[in-house]
Amino acid sequence: MKIWKKTPKDLILVALSLAQFAVTPALAITWDTDSLPARVAGGVLLTVMTAYNIIVISHLFTHVPWFVSSRLNAVMSLVNSVNIGQSVQAYQLTHVRNHHRFNNDRQGPDGTTRDASSTYRKGKNGQHQRLAAYALGGAVDSIVGRVKDVVSTTRLWSVGRGEERLLSLASRREGGRARELRQIRADRAAHCLSLVVFATLSWQWTVMCYLPAFFAALTLVNVQNYYRHYGANPEDRAADSVSHYNRVYNFLTFNDGYHQEHHLSPGSHWSQMPGVTSRRRDRLDAQPRVVSPVPAIVGFLYRSRPLLHQAEAASTLSRHRGSSTAT
Repeated sequence: MKIWKKTPKDLILVALSLAQFAVTPALAITWDTDSLPARVAGGVLLTVMTAYNIIVISHLFTHVPWFVSSRLNAVMSLVNSVNIGQSVQAYQLTHVRNHHRFNNDRQGPDGTTRDASSTYRKGKNGQHQRLAAYALGGAVDSIVGRVKDVVSTTRLWSVGRGEERLLSLASRREGGRARELRQIRADRAAHCLSLVVFATLSWQWTVMCYLPAFFAALTLVNVQNYYRHYGANPEDRAADSVSHYNRVYNFLTFNDGYHQEHHLSPGSHWSQMPGVTSRRRDRLDAQPRVVSPVPAIVGFLYRSRPLLHQAEAASTLSRHRGSSTAT
């Protein structure tokens, strides 16, 4: 009987998910007896686990679910919804069907972007939004979204009519749509019930550790996404993202650094990313693109980063001006 959809290597991701699922309540249980250094260390650990899960574990799962069995995949969605404090199925819809469709696009004639997570969405003059506003503002928006998830308890966590974005991204096929919306509901229930468990174990830990760590993790995730695209050319599908090829980093993050390759082939398994580089070499080398010497999470350290987006914006403006003059 076949268990793994792609490879048994995904067992490592399952193990990491289950480890976080077990460690998190353990941190709550020991809070009252922990020393101050231990509490701080626990908060840092929780921040790192949550950010890593969103950036790596759940991200990979949304693109290529690990199991052949839909039931096992549904269970892992529940587990990681607790781990990342939000529905993994909703994450899949917004990330795969929105971000990977519009690829961090620039603002259009209507003054907004089609990619809801685009770094240009609230920028000015064709530029990225400032990092602090993007990272912290995005974290606040996510917190507001999670509060709404909790409020959805009143309708038993179902997707409401006012959640137009999620409803628009759900499958158009009746069976698939019902399954996805049902999974969001189950994910939300798991997340909300986990909050009740955490508060029961230690409301002090929930307020003083879990919530601050969750906000910090969301901020780090936004920094990561920002520098995965900062300076890249959103008008070129082979240069709209930033890759980082350090072997140690990619070993620890399951090839997360191959982000341009991931944009070119989002359905490819993480273990196949180096192969995507080889197969798409001609296209990748056909134009300037940004390759960072540091991981995206510390992308601000790459001071000499090429700003391809500025050159493209200037070129576009020049063409528009030339067209207006000719007219």
